[in-house]
Amino acid sequence: MKTMMLGLLAESAIHAGAGRSAGIIDLPVAREAATDYPFIPGSSAKGALRDLARRRNFTEDELHRVFGKHDHAGNLLISDARLLLLPVRCLTGAYRWVTSPLLLERYMRDLKRCNLAQPAVDVQLPAGKVLGSGASPLYLEERELTLGGTCPKELISMVAPLIRHAETRARLAQQLVIVSNDDMAWFCRYAVPLQARNVLDDDTKQSNNLWYEESLPPDSVMYALASVRDGNTEAVGKLFPAADPYLQLGGNETVGHGWFAVELRSGGAE
Repeated sequence: MKTMMLGLLAESAIHAGAGRSAGIIDLPVAREAATDYPFIPGSSAKGALRDLARRRNFTEDELHRVFGKHDHAGNLLISDARLLLLPVRCLTGAYRWVTSPLLLERYMRDLKRCNLAQPAVDVQLPAGKVLGSGASPLYLEERELTLGGTCPKELISMVAPLIRHAETRARLAQQLVIVSNDDMAWFCRYAVPLQARNVLDDDTKQSNNLWYEESLPPDSVMYALASVRDGNTEAVGKLFPAADPYLQLGGNETVGHGWFAVELRSGGAE
């Protein structure tokens, strides 16, 4: 079995809904039950890839071989898309990319699963402090955080290959912040954008339906694993040509949401 990693850089707001309301939020994003970290289910990712394959002119035989059909599983196995870096508003600068030891540990385990090289990085957070660049204290949302050191260069090099655009990767050293797992859970709950949307009556312009929905902000960084049973990853590469390496995932496509720039990382045989 051959495994690849799909680096996903959000080019727009991303709404992968949970399908149920949560308090005042009518359409929350999907979250892990234990951590509240946002994610995109693998079933959604696989459906989006199949739709992309049709637009890339895959034949019916190719579609069935790669994605399967109702009575036969396909060769392609897709994981959930996991969050790695969450953009959070910052008092000094536009935003910081926030991550945590748990998210980095998962990422390193997934690199190993893909047989991709990983540096030996042991992230140790001083008690009550965070790692990042700039002056201390650091203000993210309404929280005041004390810097206790900079992010290891090896860690920045490990994250950078997920990001397709060179100019975006270049900002990692200045914008990456590692916070505690508890702080990360707080940012995932309360620093995710919330939009009010409305349906107006065509004649009176009065509100017929007001609702609130969450989305992940642009420049969020996620990743997913793609394994191929027969070891032939040519079909996955065919989905993302250099001239058009984009994938639409989640809802609100007609208002420009859900677009990722995809960077493929090839792993070895398992």
